[in-house]
Amino acid sequence: MSLQPHILVVEDDREVSTLVSRFLRANGMRVSLASDGRAMDKELRDARIDLIVLDVMLPAEDGLSICRRLRASSMMPIIMLTAKAEDIDRIVGLEMGADDYLAKPFNPRELLARIRSVLRRTSVHGAEVAPQSGVFNFAGWRLDRHARQLFNPDGAHVALTGAEFDLLLVLCERPRRVLRREQLIDLTQGRAAHPFERSVDILVSRLRQKMEQNPKVPVLFQTIRSGGYMFSPEVTVA
Repeated sequence: MSLQPHILVVEDDREVSTLVSRFLRANGMRVSLASDGRAMDKELRDARIDLIVLDVMLPAEDGLSICRRLRASSMMPIIMLTAKAEDIDRIVGLEMGADDYLAKPFNPRELLARIRSVLRRTSVHGAEVAPQSGVFNFAGWRLDRHARQLFNPDGAHVALTGAEFDLLLVLCERPRRVLRREQLIDLTQGRAAHPFERSVDILVSRLRQKMEQNPKVPVLFQTIRSGGYMFSPEVTVA
């Protein structure tokens, strides 16, 4: 089986898709192309895809709708491509479950770096050695670092995107500490991520929806005024 990550680029601009595919292939990746949602669906049925690069502006079904549809049944890593000035597309894309975003026009090297970063974070092709301590327990919940899985107090698996998992892991590693948004961005995405503060707020909101009994009155994820966030439960590590 090939060790090359298989990237699906969903982009209707032939010039952009050709440029991206050539660059990614030259850097050791397999690439498939789709010009719209229907072609994407066919590729997903016919091949094992490791990550999707998804343009927002597509004919028929737009990228945001596609992202929402994918997230209803899959945790497939997704990087959204957005118009340069449209911050709202980035916000909505993250709210829909995208793992990262990149504004057009972009340097293919930056796209490559983001693909590699997301693949590492989602453990699809990562080569990082995991530390010995792998299971975090808190308030009845269990987070398995090695398997990258979260289980609720009833023992049921709760699906997380790669970005959601990374943020929760960082918080579990630093419980009961106030962490600024800039710190959380740096710890989860690295200094090359071009910080977008709203991304942290969106991810925390998504985690609250999945983990808090009442997301409007959060117990696990505390907002600290003029500070950032604090993960409030006691955490033990096995």
